[in-house]
Amino acid sequence: MPKNKGKGGKNRRRGKNENENDKRELVFKEDGQEYAQVIKMLGNGRVEAVCFDGTKRLCHIRGKLRKKVWINQGDIILVGLRDYQDGKADVIMKYFPEEARLLKSYGEIPESTKVNEATFVNEDMENDGIEFDDAAGGGSATESDSDDSKDEVDVDDV
Repeated sequence: MPKNKGKGGKNRRRGKNENENDKRELVFKEDGQEYAQVIKMLGNGRVEAVCFDGTKRLCHIRGKLRKKVWINQGDIILVGLRDYQDGKADVIMKYFPEEARLLKSYGEIPESTKVNEATFVNEDMENDGIEFDDAAGGGSATESDSDDSKDEVDVDDV
């Protein structure tokens, strides 16, 4: 029989069923907190978010949320502001789409925000200004091949 490697048994693989409490109380911001919308996922438990006070902040996802609550681009989050660093904040919680709509109807977040839409940043730029020209790629390959042959000759002479 194979030995367990200390990660737990059958119950751990099955997982905890913590998502039964879908109905939760709506949490409003307090002093030192702000609502924000995620612009970009940076990795390593960090996100870039635009707070609704007008500043862009680098936000750190706290350990309680890190592997249990998945945060995506365009989500509405509640961040805790730092007294000593204005450009950084900590993600306290993520609002579900229906909670974000309630916040919008209560006037807590602006009416212009688009709830759970990841394309809110570059709507007018469909391809981010990148243009591909298929015809221009053919002539440059022959020039680079000739440059490589010159390099090879120089190496052989030395």
